[in-house]
Amino acid sequence: MLNSAEKISIKTHNPKRLWHNPPRFQKFIFGIFFMNLERVDLNLLIYLDVLLREKNVTRAAEQLGVTQPAMSNILRRLRNLFNDPLLIRSSEGMTPTERALELQPRIRDALSDLSMILEPRTEFRPYTSNRVFRIMTSDYAEATLVPRLVKALRSEAPNVVLDFLTPSDVSYRDMEQGKVDLAINRFNEIPQSFHQVLVWRDSFSCLLNNKHPAVNNLNLKSYLDAQHIWVSKTGMGVGFGVNPEKQAGLGWIDQALERIGQKRKISVFTRHYQMPGLLASNVDLIATLPTKIARLQAKSQNLMLKDPPFYIPEFELKMAWCPLLHHHPAHRWLRQLILYVARQMTEEENREFLSNNNTHFSQF
Repeated sequence: MLNSAEKISIKTHNPKRLWHNPPRFQKFIFGIFFMNLERVDLNLLIYLDVLLREKNVTRAAEQLGVTQPAMSNILRRLRNLFNDPLLIRSSEGMTPTERALELQPRIRDALSDLSMILEPRTEFRPYTSNRVFRIMTSDYAEATLVPRLVKALRSEAPNVVLDFLTPSDVSYRDMEQGKVDLAINRFNEIPQSFHQVLVWRDSFSCLLNNKHPAVNNLNLKSYLDAQHIWVSKTGMGVGFGVNPEKQAGLGWIDQALERIGQKRKISVFTRHYQMPGLLASNVDLIATLPTKIARLQAKSQNLMLKDPPFYIPEFELKMAWCPLLHHHPAHRWLRQLILYVARQMTEEENREFLSNNNTHFSQF
């Protein structure tokens, strides 16, 4: 909820001050100024942002700390300002117009830029900072990226605290409001206004006991004849509490099998990546896992790593954040550190892969 001190207050009679603003903000705000200078109240942009996000006048009023009649009046003012209904009643509540959908990401960007313009510029000093970063991560990201990230953080910023949250703990609204700094996961859907960047791509590998009957001849038939471990939800979930297996009925690996008209036999379901390696090392089960996970678990002396005997598309691990935090110095530092750690890990894996291949070929 915003109080009056958090709302934007800018005099609009001196537009020359805005020439030094970022071009995107300058272009958008000047477009509004020239519509009708005396009618512009930049607080209306905050109200419009919340209205378009909530698609409900009552909920928007509650979030902004105003009455429902006041919010209805604000919506009327916004409709007059933009000469568009913006939100239209429908069977599903209120639906944004085409003009509103066009405005929504631009307004969020403009508010983010404006917040940075008005905020006193402070330099972020990682080594002395005691900031708490709240990060939503999948089980996959926690098992692969997080250990190296924490190690780097202890060196660069020993007093910074990382609070890792599961996808079911976090909503898009939490991120939009800046309550959660980042999300690191595989995203099927994400708000258009969010920033996102690729962390890395990963393939799949099969993990099995070195005494498994199929270890020396893992083909499609032996793969389908075997019993399997299935990691669901937290490993390959979409994030934010959504479980694709429950929606579509199949996970990433089984979708690949379905495309060739096949189905595997699953005898163990688990929600965590720590389990498959422990099971596969003692039981004749095959775990088909993201390669980065499989490599970590294959370090056990009685586990072997094999390529799947059918095509499974790679998947992308991405990092996403809301426009509100995009320019924040501390937030930008953390994003850069995460990408640096990810790049280091990828380069090390590539060198290890080339080294293993060279060793293999030198034996012939």
